[in-house]
Amino acid sequence: MSARMKSRLEVTGIYAVIALMFIIIFYPLLWTFGLSLNEGTNLYSSSIIPENLSFEHYIWLFTDPASNYVTWYKNTLIVAATVSIVATFFVALTAYSFSRYRFRGRKYGIYTFLILQMFPVLMGMVALYILLNTVGLLDSLLGLILIYLGGAIPMNAFLVKGYFDTIPKELDESARIDGAGHFSVLFKIMLPLAKPILAVVALFNFMTPFMDFLLPSIILRSEENFTLALGLFNFVNDQFSNNFTRFAAGSVLIAVPIATVYLLLQRWLISGLTSGATKG
Repeated sequence: MSARMKSRLEVTGIYAVIALMFIIIFYPLLWTFGLSLNEGTNLYSSSIIPENLSFEHYIWLFTDPASNYVTWYKNTLIVAATVSIVATFFVALTAYSFSRYRFRGRKYGIYTFLILQMFPVLMGMVALYILLNTVGLLDSLLGLILIYLGGAIPMNAFLVKGYFDTIPKELDESARIDGAGHFSVLFKIMLPLAKPILAVVALFNFMTPFMDFLLPSIILRSEENFTLALGLFNFVNDQFSNNFTRFAAGSVLIAVPIATVYLLLQRWLISGLTSGATKG
């Protein structure tokens, strides 16, 4: 086999794999979007290409008092924005401490972060439930936010630390010679240079409350406190429920805030995704 023919076969194979991945990823998305535009609420009478396009389900989500969709959307945005901002700030502080300072327990602290990532969150659900119930934060958005914040630090601190380690320490020393303190070095030098990895952390923490169903289902009990994932699940889980098209419409709208945040952070995301885990 000639080198030219071998090269063509390799290129053909690459494009075939890309096409297969494209189908696997986009086929469910197309079905969800098409389902949301079908009339009625029945799954089996719907099709991926509706015969009669209808936006009745989107209108129902925002206008019918029985849907509670607007309340769930507001709850999720509050949780997502709070977790994204606060978690990114504390992750930056934690990563900076482990990257720039030498203190007793530093080595074992890093190992602890790595070990904690090995265990699924499900293992701590009973303890988290009892803890929140003890402090009176069960069935509250504040309790959910605190759990998300606690889980975000060990998962992301090691990632950000690897990025901080690539920033030359000479910059810190030069700033301290000019009279800069610890917080000046962090906020004026480290954080501006670490925008790519911080953008990744902020996006991932923003996405989590929109996608997570398990944790809210254990903590939240009142329907007015539900997040989108938990509320939409009840559209198709309750007895005699047959709201698959409304479920699809609500699912499609979840992409709006995530896409907005992604577009705002995209200039830093690509470099951040490829840096934190491979450097240091």
